[in-house]
Amino acid sequence: MQYSEAKERYIEAWGSLGSSWGVNRTMAQIHALLMIATEPLTTENIMEELKISRGNANMNLRALLDWGLAKKVLKPGERKEYFVTDKDPMVLATQVAKERKKRELDPIIKLLEEVSTVQGGNEEAKEFRKVTADLKGFAKQADSVLNTFIQSNANWFFKILGKLTR
Repeated sequence: MQYSEAKERYIEAWGSLGSSWGVNRTMAQIHALLMIATEPLTTENIMEELKISRGNANMNLRALLDWGLAKKVLKPGERKEYFVTDKDPMVLATQVAKERKKRELDPIIKLLEEVSTVQGGNEEAKEFRKVTADLKGFAKQADSVLNTFIQSNANWFFKILGKLTR
């Protein structure tokens, strides 16, 4: 397989994978392009490579910056903005976990804490309290695991993962 075909297939696959971690296809494709780039890329480089509009590129680069998956770099003597990403898979996984926790798990824990004080002695209210208490317990355990993962280093994580897969 030639490099150009492999690159295209990788970017397309990473774009599809992006929806699994809560980002849109184009955002993930830009991230894939940044991961394999040997030099920082400009918005124009990204637009040309992925054949997307300036608005689409800017919106998704802003989202990558918000997620902490890309950062701007400056080149001396240049006015253009350049973008890079960390290429370490553990850093990527940690950042995605941190953002998904913030965007998905933290709000549901807050909601479950709010609704757990529901009043009433009828069967529906009792069942509601039980189910939401169980969900809150599960969510807090997931939160604890994610916090441990986010604060861990790669050696610890892969050591534990290795034990689980034996």
